[in-house]
Amino acid sequence: MALIRRKKDPHATGISPFKAGFIGIVIVAILVFFGFSRYNPFHHPFELKAAMVSANNLKPRAPVRVAGVTVGQVKSVQAMKGGKGAMVTMEIEKSGLPIKKDAVLKVRPRIFLEGNFFVDINPGTPSAPNYKSGDTVPIQNTAAPVQFGQLLTALQSDTRQDLQTFLYEYAQKGLGNGGAEAYNQGLKDAPGALRSTSIANDATLGQQPHDLSNLERGQQRLAKSLTTNPFELRDLITQLNVTFGALNSQSRALEASIPALNDTLRVGVPALRQLDATLPSLRAVARDALPGTRSAGPTLDASLPFITQLRLLSRPQELRGLVHDLRPTIPALAQLNRGSIGLLNESRALSACQNNVLLPWVQKGVPDPEEPEIDGQPFYKSAAHGLVGLASESRLNDANSPFVHIQAQSGPTNIIYTHNGSNFFATAPGPPEGIRPSKSTRPNFRPGEPCELQEVPDLNAPNGAPDPSKTVTAPGGLLPPLPQNVGLAKRGAVQINEIKDFLVRQKRGQQTVDPLSVPRPVYLLKMKKLGLTVQPDGKVVSAP
Repeated sequence: MALIRRKKDPHATGISPFKAGFIGIVIVAILVFFGFSRYNPFHHPFELKAAMVSANNLKPRAPVRVAGVTVGQVKSVQAMKGGKGAMVTMEIEKSGLPIKKDAVLKVRPRIFLEGNFFVDINPGTPSAPNYKSGDTVPIQNTAAPVQFGQLLTALQSDTRQDLQTFLYEYAQKGLGNGGAEAYNQGLKDAPGALRSTSIANDATLGQQPHDLSNLERGQQRLAKSLTTNPFELRDLITQLNVTFGALNSQSRALEASIPALNDTLRVGVPALRQLDATLPSLRAVARDALPGTRSAGPTLDASLPFITQLRLLSRPQELRGLVHDLRPTIPALAQLNRGSIGLLNESRALSACQNNVLLPWVQKGVPDPEEPEIDGQPFYKSAAHGLVGLASESRLNDANSPFVHIQAQSGPTNIIYTHNGSNFFATAPGPPEGIRPSKSTRPNFRPGEPCELQEVPDLNAPNGAPDPSKTVTAPGGLLPPLPQNVGLAKRGAVQINEIKDFLVRQKRGQQTVDPLSVPRPVYLLKMKKLGLTVQPDGKVVSAP
């Protein structure tokens, strides 16, 4: 038997009919799923959660509406931890956005006598911030409807009994005990009462536009505050119930006090009459004012001739004479006006300079971190401090010349200051830390610019690095230890020891002598009389 070998088709895909049929079935199933479930994997709606006291049988897929228009649906309803409410998750389309953070969500019935429910959203005010996807509306901004069963539970046996008591009291003791007749008598005053009521209603419209709308807007804010704080409102109603209950418990006392009001009115009318009689001075003033009021007419009559003369002076012929007399002065006034233009321009420039430069400058704070008490103090306050130093320099020590007060420093450190090529020797407790103010360039001065356009002066004086210095520590010496100053340094060390001993003994209250107040021989003699011996190095010890 001869074998026939088929050639392999190079365009064959290698997929069996079974695999192709299986792939077709999967594709059809996916299309059917998306067609019936309407699931869109590319759709990402806005998600908003709301904490509610009661969901009222709110079911998933229940509509979410804004102004009666469906903008989304309820995704899920779950109980909160502890059974304190329900957490409702909603999906909202873009047509229902934005939702503000003062929005109010309410669960409302879709049909009468309950049934299906939906979520009604009041989006809030435009000025409030927006909710983001995934945010939760707090429980104080949500509300549940009053169900028919709750309405029926309000009419309990005690409530029905109170209603029956009210109707009985109103019918028997109200209308039946002369109340109807009193109502008929009151109808006689109805026209005047209705007229006053119409005046009051007209007054409620306000005197300016939008008065009534502003009143309604304020009442709306009040009602919103009451609805957003249900616990406080519930507490208020409870307290009112307690108050009315207390009044009800004292109903007999209140009933007994009503007849006493008639006696009060009976006593009050004569009391008011007596009060009227105790005001004779007011009636006397009124009587004294009557002649002045009566004389107002003759006074006006007497002023009429004066008014007539004023009218005559304003006649055209009189005004022409006045203009003729004033005509020579008009050129002088015009020249004065032209000459005052330069003065007014200078005054304007001076005022602008004062307002734009001088006042900001004197009110600007002056930084001074080394003196915290006056740090940041304005210039007009800190400038007066310099007058103390000027007054000190200007004081006259004698009749011939002023005496400038200076403060000398001393210390264990000898410093050689180098400045502009010159050296200065001085003593100080330590090396200098810096200088204030630092050397800087002068502010930019523009002579061609007006004062009002110049920059406000800056009195900030920053710290700067100190001048180059060299510190040489020489214990016991006042000058650098140069060969020609060795003897002077020793005498200075002796004098320092004598001064130190004087300060120590003076602080202790012991008898001593100031070495700087008298010559040294006199100083040694006085110290010897006090029983003290001054050693060659200047130290003082008790005499043997």
